[in-house]
Amino acid sequence: MGRNGPAFLAYPNFDIYPQWNQSLNYAITAAYLATRLAGAPPYLPGRGTVENYGYKDILELQQLLNRRGFDTGGVDGKLGSKSRAAVKAAQLKFGLPADSYPSPELFSRLR
Repeated sequence: MGRNGPAFLAYPNFDIYPQWNQSLNYAITAAYLATRLAGAPPYLPGRGTVENYGYKDILELQQLLNRRGFDTGGVDGKLGSKSRAAVKAAQLKFGLPADSYPSPELFSRLR
């Protein structure tokens, strides 16, 4: 969830989750549930507000990124791996924290 959300330490065995189901939310949830069943404590929610962008927001983001020359893999309203890579590349270019999660600052710079 970017620089403001919770952070998880993952080991190579985590890689099987996104191979089986490409949803990052599913993979993290399944892995987290496994750790909780094994006795791990609840995770901390993070240190700030995490923006929740919807389908139309992601469509706009992809269009803005593509116009600036960042390859999102297409405009489909889904924040997949190519779109996240484009977000990170734009964040690096604009001197923003490069966490691959869109932010109001990124939208502002792209506009």
